[in-house]
Formats: sequence, C-alpha cells, structure tokens
Amino acid sequence: MTATERQKRIEEYLQKAEFASLEELSAHVQASISTVRRDLTSLESFGNLKRTHGGARVVTPHTDEFAFSARDTHQLEEKEAIGRAAAALVQPNESVIIDAGTTAYHVALHLLNKAQMVVTNSLPVANLFGSASKMEVVVSAGVIYPRLGVLVGPLAVETFSKIHADVAIMSAGGIALDGVTNSHALLIDIQRQMLRGARKIILCLDHTKFGRKSTMHLCGLDDVDIIVTDSQAPETMVAALRERGNEVVLAEKHGP
Repeated sequence: MTATERQKRIEEYLQKAEFASLEELSAHVQASISTVRRDLTSLESFGNLKRTHGGARVVTPHTDEFAFSARDTHQLEEKEAIGRAAAALVQPNESVIIDAGTTAYHVALHLLNKAQMVVTNSLPVANLFGSASKMEVVVSAGVIYPRLGVLVGPLAVETFSKIHADVAIMSAGGIALDGVTNSHALLIDIQRQMLRGARKIILCLDHTKFGRKSTMHLCGLDDVDIIVTDSQAPETMVAALRERGNEVVLAEKHGP
C-alpha cells in the first residue's frame, strides 16, 4: 500500500469514526504506529483533521449522529424514566462512576446530593455537579472531544484504571443475547476500565438499543449486574435476559 492509499484509508476511517487512537489506525491500515504518526502529520497539513494526544480527530464531521446535544433529544421521555429508576438503585453516600452517554446523564440528574463521590469523563455531568457542595466530583484526565462532550484518550483510560467505586452507571450502543456493544473504540477502552473499577454495574439503555449491535464489543451480559430500560423494551428479549439470570428493571414514564 502506498502512502497516498494509506492516508486515504486513514482519512476515510476518521470521517466515519470521527476520533481514533494511533493503535486503532495502525491496525486498520496495517502499518506501524510511527508510520501512521507521519501520515497524520501530513494529513493535518491539509486541514481535514487534527492530531491529538494519542490519536487524531476530524475537524468538520459529516454528521451530528454522535453529538451529545443531538443524541439527547432522542427518546427523551424514556431516558428520563430510566434516569429516575437507575438513580433509585444507588444507595445514599455511595461512590458512583458515570460514563459519557446521554442516558447516563439523565441518571446523574437524579443523583444530586445523593452520591458521596462522582467520577466521570462527561463534561455535561461534570458541569451538572460543579456547584454541588455535598459531594466530591472527580473529572478524568484526557483530550476534550467537544461534540461528544467527553474526555477521551490514554489519559482518560489511565484515570479510570486507578478508580474504585461502589457503582458504575453506564450506557451503550446496543445489547443482544451475546453481549453489549458500543460505537467507538476510544469510548470502549474507557468503559472497560469503568467495568473493572466498580463493585456494581448498572447498564442504562432505552428500548431502541435492544437487539441492536454497534461496531465494537464492550462486555458480556455476565459483566452487568442490573439492566435498566423503559417499558417499551421487547418482551421476548427481556424475558430471555431474565431467563439467563440478568436482573432487568422496566422504568415507567410519569403520566400527565
């Protein structure tokens, strides 16, 4: 593969993924990290991408699919119901990891002055708790990914590798009977450290994520303690999850 072909593949990959690590790009184009680093320097000179610590991101993404503000308008009532139900599972004064998903953000809305400590890589969550005087808020290190409102990269992964908490509130791109998936490699790396760092895992996702598979495997169903979803989740899959031993909580929307 020539340098031109390799750089074209890197640019096409970044346009889809929007953010990628050096390791991820190296595996994609089957080239060394040092070669990919030189390719990124060359591509950056054209103004289409921006190098970051440990990777690169596109400057102007083609879509708002992954933007926090855009995603938070989807299934809003369901996310609010899930947020209330999941927050009720957190005991007073527990330490809580909260990931960067929009559904996890709705859980955070109901944890104000309930959790003892919150650890997050989500800028919206950090901002929410910024003036909460009764709790300790720990924000991970990392590179700011503005459109997602999240801190990513090796420094964020390292932060969560050193954290131990009572509960992790997590979301994902999809759930099926063979496991949980998400859409981005850099988020996956951080979420796997969150899984290792918490005593109890509460996975929060609305009914549209059931039976759906995103691009990357996050974890098996045995790694999740409680699944919180809304009442529109497919009955057959909820029954199958419960049959295999998973606890599933169905959150009801508040009526008028």
